[in-house]
Amino acid sequence: MPLAFRLPPYGGGRGERPILNMNKINQLFASAKDRKILSLYFCAGCPTLEGTGDVIKSMERHGIDMVEVGIPFSDPMADGPVIQDAATKALRNGMSLRLLFSQLKAIKDEVKMPLVLMGYLNVVLQYGIEEFCKSCVECGVSGAIIPDLPFKDYMEQVKPVADKYDIRIIMLITPETSEERIRFIDEHTDGFVYMVSSASTTGAQKSFDEAKQEYFQRINSMNLRNPRMIGFGISNKQTLESSQANAAGAIIGSKFVQLLEQANGDADKALDNLFEALSK
Repeated sequence: MPLAFRLPPYGGGRGERPILNMNKINQLFASAKDRKILSLYFCAGCPTLEGTGDVIKSMERHGIDMVEVGIPFSDPMADGPVIQDAATKALRNGMSLRLLFSQLKAIKDEVKMPLVLMGYLNVVLQYGIEEFCKSCVECGVSGAIIPDLPFKDYMEQVKPVADKYDIRIIMLITPETSEERIRFIDEHTDGFVYMVSSASTTGAQKSFDEAKQEYFQRINSMNLRNPRMIGFGISNKQTLESSQANAAGAIIGSKFVQLLEQANGDADKALDNLFEALSK
C-alpha cells in the first residue's frame, strides 16, 4: 500500500507513554495533536461469525487509530444498504451482543487502541445499561455510539452509569443540528463529537459538495471543547482529505465493510485495498 497511508501505530509511534487511568479515547486525542486520526467501522459477525478479533488485530497492525465495532441490529435506521446488509448477515451468522463481548474479552490484552461499540438503543436496553457498561470495562471497550439515544435519556439514565464506569458515550451531530444543541452536546459529553457529514444514511460518496464544506467550516468556527471526527461518505482521497482538514480525523465505515466482504473476511487484504482507494 502507498507509504502515505502507512499510518503510525496507536499513540502516534513517537514513543509517548499512555497516561495512566485515562480513558483510551482521551489518550488517543491527547497524543495525536500533530497528526490526523483514522478510525474504521466494521460490523461484528460479518462476513464471518468468529472473525471479530482477527479484524481488530489486523487493523492495529496496519496502524488504524481507533475501531468502531458495529453491534448488528435488525433495523439499523442510520445506516445505508451496505451496513444494513452486513448487519443482516451477522445476525444470520448468530452474532449477538453477549457473544461480541466474549470475543472482545478474548483479545483484550492484545489490543492497545481504543475500541468503540456502535449499536442501537434497543439492543443496549435489552442487555441492561449498567451491565452493558460493566461488560465494556471487562472487555477493553472505551466508548459507545448509540445513534437513536435521545439526549434527554442520555443525560438522565445513561450518562450517570457511563460516567461511573468511565465509558465515553459519543453523540452525533448533523448539518441540521442547531448551534444550541451542538454546544449542549459539547458541554455534556467527553471523548469526541461524531460529526456526520450529511443528514442522509451511511454510504460512500465521491466528494463533499459546497454545502458540506460550509457545514464543516461553520462547526470549525464554533471552537468546540471536544475534538471532532467526521464520518459518513468517506471513501477516497478527496473525501478523506476534506475530513482531515476540518476535524481531528475521519471515520470510514461502508467502504471498509464492502472491501472486507469482497475479501471474504481477509482484513489484511481489505485494508491494503482501502489504503489504495484512499490514495486516488
